[in-house]
Amino acid sequence: QVQLVESGGGSVQPGESLRLSCRASGSIGEDIALAMGWYRQAPGKERELVATDTTGANILYSDSVKGRFTISRDLDRNTVDLQMNDLKPEDTANYYCHAVIGINVYWGQGTQVTVSA
Repeated sequence: QVQLVESGGGSVQPGESLRLSCRASGSIGEDIALAMGWYRQAPGKERELVATDTTGANILYSDSVKGRFTISRDLDRNTVDLQMNDLKPEDTANYYCHAVIGINVYWGQGTQVTVSA
């Protein structure tokens, strides 16, 4: 069993920054995640991609966060971070860590990010 443990959510004002972290643990063995990234879901909306880093491929960002968010991975530690700068109220959502390890897809429990004046 693999668990994704997230940390770093919170409440901030517009223009401020937050950093989210996610670590995959459990029965990973020697596997390196094929992809790790972040999705988010706001109330009443569908879950959407924020950023994802696929091993050996380009990093993909949602158009709404390009230039403000930066994703970074540590392949050896199976961790993925999301640095979020210049946060806007529309970034308010529950943020979920996502990983593809082997043939399986895993999700974290989610961490809330609230941006309000």
